[in-house]
Amino acid sequence: MTRLTTHVLDLSAGTPAAGMRIELRSASVAVADVRTNSDGRCAQPLLEGADFRAGRYSLIFHVSEYFKARGVQLPDPPFLDRVVIEFGISDATAHYHVPLLVTPWSYSTYRGS
Repeated sequence: MTRLTTHVLDLSAGTPAAGMRIELRSASVAVADVRTNSDGRCAQPLLEGADFRAGRYSLIFHVSEYFKARGVQLPDPPFLDRVVIEFGISDATAHYHVPLLVTPWSYSTYRGS
């Protein structure tokens, strides 16, 4: 099924990042604004069906907001405020999964399955 999905893991706690705000943008247009569930995933794909098209996109993960809400002491300004992943969808017949592994000091991503 063609769709765009994501999930977030809080590596500092060793748990899914429940409640993290994520924005999806195409160019400068907001496409979605969601929060992760208790498994660190979005309840629905960010894009699917007729909305899933080739193009350039940005995922914006509100990392410092998430850590502050969990009582993590962060410097002011925080080292990571928002993590922005700019990526392209070239195959509109494929599943794109863009996970985020994050701590207050680092992050990693990849194209998952």
